[in-house]
Amino acid sequence: MTINENSTAFITDLLVTNVVEALAKKSGMSVTETLRELMKSKTYVLLLNPESYLYLESPTYVLDMIDAELSGDWDRWLEV
Repeated sequence: MTINENSTAFITDLLVTNVVEALAKKSGMSVTETLRELMKSKTYVLLLNPESYLYLESPTYVLDMIDAELSGDWDRWLEV
C-alpha cells in the first residue's frame, strides 16, 4: 500500500486534531488558542513536512514533543 499526498494530509489532520484536543484539555485553553500555539511550534512544522514521517507517530509521541518544546527542554525534544 502506498501513502499518497491526500492520505498523508488526512492522517496529519487527524493527528493534529487529537493533539490539539489533548493539549487544550491539559492546559485549560480553548481549542482555538491551543491550535494557534501549536501552529507556532517547530513540532508543527515537522508534522506538516511529509519527509519527517512524524505524521506516522502516535498522538502521545507528538504530545511529548510539544510538551518538551513548550517547556524549553530541547534535549528531550531532540530525543523524542
